[in-house]
Formats: sequence, structure tokens, C-alpha cells
Amino acid sequence: MILDRLLRLAARYYERRLLHEVKRGEMPKHVAIILDGNRRFARKAGMDERQGYLLGAEKLEEVLSWCQELGIRYGTVYAFSTENFHRSKEEVNALMDLFAEKFRQISRDERVHRNRVRVRVIGDLSRLPERVVAAIREAEEATKGYDGYFLNIALSYGGRAEIVDAVRRICERVRRGELSPEEVDERTIGEHLYTAGSPDPDLIIRTSGEERLSGFLLWQSAYSELYFCEAHWPEFSKIDFLRAIRTFQRRERRFGR
Repeated sequence: MILDRLLRLAARYYERRLLHEVKRGEMPKHVAIILDGNRRFARKAGMDERQGYLLGAEKLEEVLSWCQELGIRYGTVYAFSTENFHRSKEEVNALMDLFAEKFRQISRDERVHRNRVRVRVIGDLSRLPERVVAAIREAEEATKGYDGYFLNIALSYGGRAEIVDAVRRICERVRRGELSPEEVDERTIGEHLYTAGSPDPDLIIRTSGEERLSGFLLWQSAYSELYFCEAHWPEFSKIDFLRAIRTFQRRERRFGR
């Protein structure tokens, strides 16, 4: 009991010191996170998978508040990939119910409106159930005029599919005579990606110990700094987050120069 209390006190002291250190450094403008390990956390804790996903959704709200504390205005999170549709029908349906519930909550969340958070979903919405799409539209409509913070939620998302969709839209413009092939450059492609309007991520964090991007923001991550964390997403702590920011601040970004 006493030891646990001392450990908590030590952790809070370390967190405050880390926060003070990080606030003195250059802050990333855009942080992207691969939310990995909800199921593994649930199994380890002896709870059902839905509870793990619920805790993961709560963790996202917490992390967004940390970003706001540090003045990080752009965030993109990888919530559900196109490959995730291959999971069991029961699991996918449970996740879709959770997404619909959370997006409906966003549209009336006082914190979202107070902080002027614009929410946008990126991905292939045609593969999502109508109840989820309706909730997404409600959240996007409720926040479309905001410019305080920007949150992209990658849902039914695949990085290769995003690039293919961008190329198709560009080809269509060329076919209509709006663009010539010679005018197509990196900027043109960026303007046709799902994330158009957001800067490329400075830092990408992945939880749960996996060290790969799994198709996340393949074009946009060309010069992103990568940080891999052992903690499963629901147990991702503020100390973990601050360590990721500190690691970013200690790296020299040369962009190929």
C-alpha cells in the first residue's frame, strides 16, 4: 500500500518534470497515432474485447486533451483499417455500434465545441453501415466551421487505396481537360488525398510494440518521425506521450538534405 503510493507520487513528479521539459522544446504541428492493442489489453486484463475498445475510446479523449495542453492543433488517428473488416462478424458489428455511438456523442460534446475541434473522417465510407455514416455526417456537420483543432479519424482506411483514389480523381480531371499531365506534381497528389488541407504528420506514434505503419498515411509519412511504444493503447500514459514528444524534439530533421 505504502509502496504503491510512493510509486504513484514518483510517477506524478516525473510526469511534471517531463511536461516542463517538453514545453520548452519545438512542438510537432501534427501528431498521428496508430491505436493498436485494444484486444490484447482486454485479454491481458481478463475482460471482454468490447470493454477494451471502450477503454480505448476513452483513452483517445484523454490524449486529445494532452495535445490541446501542448498546443498541437492537428491530429490523425488510425481507428479501423480496410483489413479489419476481415475480423469476425460479431467483432466488426460491435465496433460499428461503438463508432456510431461515439460519433453521435461528438456532435453534442461540450469540450469539442468549447475548443472548436473540427472532426473529419478519412477512408472509404461506402463500406461502412448506414448508421455509422449518418453519425459521421452528424459529427462533421456539427464541427465543420471550427478552426481551433483538427482531428482526422481514419476509418475503413487503407493507405494504398487512398493513393489510388487520388490518382483516379486526377486522371478524371485530366480527361475533362482541367489539368494536363505535365501539371501533375507532388502538390497535385497531396491536394487529392483524404487528408487534403492538413499538414503532413511530423510524428507518428504506434502503440503495442508493433514497428510498422500497416498502410497508414503512406504518402504523407515520407518525412515523419516514427515512435513505437510497448504499451497497449488503453494503457498508453501521459508519460508515454510526453516521451514520444521529447524523442521527436531530440531528433534532427533534415528532410533528405
